[in-house]
Amino acid sequence: MTLASRALAQLATWPDLGQAVPSCGLGQAVSSVQGEIAHFHSDRDVDLRLTDRAIRHFAKDLRGSGAIRIVPGSQWVTLRLDAASDVDLLLTLVSVALQAQQTWPDPVDRPPAGCNDQRGAGFVKVDLGRI
Repeated sequence: MTLASRALAQLATWPDLGQAVPSCGLGQAVSSVQGEIAHFHSDRDVDLRLTDRAIRHFAKDLRGSGAIRIVPGSQWVTLRLDAASDVDLLLTLVSVALQAQQTWPDPVDRPPAGCNDQRGAGFVKVDLGRI
């Protein structure tokens, strides 16, 4: 069992989440009543929708993890699952994402933005000093 499949199996047991078809059409996704939360694009890469405000709020903390990449202007962060601790980090951030969607929802008039995979960003190193 890959780390991504283990994480997806754990998230599938959460009462606030359900499996979904990812809007980008690649891999597997989980969503809440507020919308998509995570896209599993490969056995290692996961895009997680935190919302713009949550990313700005936690950018300093996210910066310290080598497993997380932030793409400027995106509501999504990309996680690389290389170790069991990365799955734990993902589960924690999914909880943050669920809370962020309720506490800091994106404006209603803002069109939904695609995940980082749609941006062609993948798992690239980004200059976090601009966030």
